[in-house]
Amino acid sequence: MSNKWNLFLSEVTTHIRSKEAKKFVASELEFHLNQVKKEWIGKGMSEEAAEEKAVSQMGSPAKLGHELNKLHKPRIDWWLISLLAITMALSFLPLLTLGDELGGNFMAKKAIHVFLGVLLAVIMMFIDYRKFEGKGWAFYSVGVFFLFMLINFPNRILNGAPYFQIGPFQIESYFALPFLFLGWGSFFNNSKIKLWQYFILFALPLMLFLAVPNMAVSFIYIVMVFVMMWWSAISRKTAMIITIASGFGAAAYGTLGWFTAAEYQFARILGFLNPEKYPSTWGYNYLQLKERLASSGWFGPAAKSNALPFEHTDYAFVNLTYHYGYLFAIGLFVILSLFAARIIMISFQINSRFANLLLVGGVTLFLVQFIYNIGMLIGLLPLTSMSLPFISYGFVPMVFNAFIMGVVLSVYRRKDFILNKTA
Repeated sequence: MSNKWNLFLSEVTTHIRSKEAKKFVASELEFHLNQVKKEWIGKGMSEEAAEEKAVSQMGSPAKLGHELNKLHKPRIDWWLISLLAITMALSFLPLLTLGDELGGNFMAKKAIHVFLGVLLAVIMMFIDYRKFEGKGWAFYSVGVFFLFMLINFPNRILNGAPYFQIGPFQIESYFALPFLFLGWGSFFNNSKIKLWQYFILFALPLMLFLAVPNMAVSFIYIVMVFVMMWWSAISRKTAMIITIASGFGAAAYGTLGWFTAAEYQFARILGFLNPEKYPSTWGYNYLQLKERLASSGWFGPAAKSNALPFEHTDYAFVNLTYHYGYLFAIGLFVILSLFAARIIMISFQINSRFANLLLVGGVTLFLVQFIYNIGMLIGLLPLTSMSLPFISYGFVPMVFNAFIMGVVLSVYRRKDFILNKTA
């Protein structure tokens, strides 16, 4: 490369404000200069003359630099950030309904959760998501190792599920999902991986999730992988065959589980299907949630009844509906739905398959929690430990969903970094 060529690239990139974009602009320009150079060499020019001709054809480096600075400018998605700010503020409301003494005890911890969630989202926004693509095996291994440690060396057990205690925070199996999410984004963008390898990669974490055990996280993991598969390098026909075969496998597993289930598991199913028949045992929570929703007016009921367990965690949506009314619940539902709508809108602006896999996986992780939480609270799905994104109290759901939005912000920030893959 001649000195004139180097000087041209240097002068152009001096007008690029973003340090992150400089190397991409230089690489893109170098690619185009090489293309023009080859054309002139093909017409009989010497290599040195072809380089000079290529540089002269690019025009003024100052003007080009200003134009490329506008094109390769990091973006901030203020819509998504605004939604984050609104939901973070609303997430304190379930604690206000607990009363001064009990709610006050949680407020300080909630403020810490929100601060760490915001910090994580900002950190992820500034990290270049494209660096994750070549590290799929590393992320996947961390997720699997984390689950292995939870099963074999748990610090404590809560409600049958193991977790680690680090300071005031409980580290659960949820923490494996972000690593597996990034791992699968890389795997599905790699056409060299065989189907049998995909099967092993999928089955190992699933067996570990089931061994923890955590059915809610297992369900989220399964849906995430299958949805990402449909946007992967795997053909639609193969994806359809895998989905149908898995559906039959799930039906067979469910049938086997029905005949081998323990008595208490039967009781939980029957309590969901017919709560009125078990009003004091397995149907109690279903009936209480139903009564809460029925007694909620457009602006909340005139008289308040006793608090339910988990009102600030898994049952936060019903809690807010009961205290603030249907209008507030509709508004909250719309705000949370806008997260998914915004991520889908961003996906239409992205041409990178890896970026789209991350967006598809991210919106799936968010929607599974959102839809299931609402569905179980209105009686359409069995009750389980599934948080309402950002609203439910808890360190794990807060940082988990903040991580997802941070990845989305990272993709959006670099949506105008146009780098030719063949460069």
